[in-house]
Amino acid sequence: KPNLKSRDSVCLPNPNWKLVPQKRGLKTEVVMSTVLTIMLAMVMFAMGCTVEAAKLWGHIKKPWGIIIGFLCQFGIMPFTAFALSLAFGVQAVQAVVIIIMGCCPGGSNSNIICYWLDGDMDLSLSMTACSSLLALGMMPLCLLIYTSVWTSSDTIKIPYDSIGITLAALIIPIGVGMYVKHRWPEMAKKILKVGSIVGLVLIIIIAVIGGVLYQSSWTIAPSLWIIGTIYPFIGLSLGFFLARFVGQPWYRCRTIALETGIQNAQLCSTIVQLSFTPEELEKMFAFPLIYSIFQLVSALIFVGGKTLKQTTHTLAIFSCISRLIQVFPKRCPGVPGTLCKPSIIL
Repeated sequence: KPNLKSRDSVCLPNPNWKLVPQKRGLKTEVVMSTVLTIMLAMVMFAMGCTVEAAKLWGHIKKPWGIIIGFLCQFGIMPFTAFALSLAFGVQAVQAVVIIIMGCCPGGSNSNIICYWLDGDMDLSLSMTACSSLLALGMMPLCLLIYTSVWTSSDTIKIPYDSIGITLAALIIPIGVGMYVKHRWPEMAKKILKVGSIVGLVLIIIIAVIGGVLYQSSWTIAPSLWIIGTIYPFIGLSLGFFLARFVGQPWYRCRTIALETGIQNAQLCSTIVQLSFTPEELEKMFAFPLIYSIFQLVSALIFVGGKTLKQTTHTLAIFSCISRLIQVFPKRCPGVPGTLCKPSIIL
């Protein structure tokens, strides 16, 4: 037991004090954020190497795919978030973060996954750019409609500067990639091969780093875990079925599904940090991380299913070819002008 002298003093904790992150942790976060932003710009440059200006202009002239994506992005996703919040009876601040996630535009991860799914890259990139641009007006409108049950939309601060930076970081590298494809098509193919692999690795790195940097925020209500798990699957499925319902081809259905289910989780995290107190953040901050992880899981399931289907289809083709070779009549050796009897092996 310490012996306190008269000149010694005891400092009691003030309940109004807030914990300040350590400088080392803050610097690490800033450095990692900068590195990941640069890597993402490089990946989007590689994705731009797949885009043809004529096809991109075709989507703008006949924007049926973009319109369907718009309805999914700012129609289906916010309403689904609202319905899930009511169905699970979550707290007000938790409902708000779920709806904020549903109102966010599509993320650039969808473009990387779209490449691996053999989707329509021109449509994917144009949908991501259009949704980011339209988010400047649609996010406030959707938040006004769906969050009024729990809170005033005035309390939610939308970082328009972050949306603008995201839009610039998306459009500029893609534009440069399009120019490279037009000027040096062979070089563009090599850049695309490297960029597609780096992009897939980048998605996994972002998920891991997010879990490590914010590991103290993982203790949240089970209902948020459940919603964060099923919400991406619901978004992907509804986007796919709506696109198929209106007669879009399969490869565009896959593209629209990805653009619907994969959201800009980083933007959602920025909004909640700007809009809520530290006490409220403890109840909600892990949700964008959970969603980002399971949107990756759902997308990888799509990729795995597509790869398995292609493998099965390829094996079936080889099997048919081998049977045709066995059935096809051959000339008998040593007997000119005669054919051997074909043999069929089932």
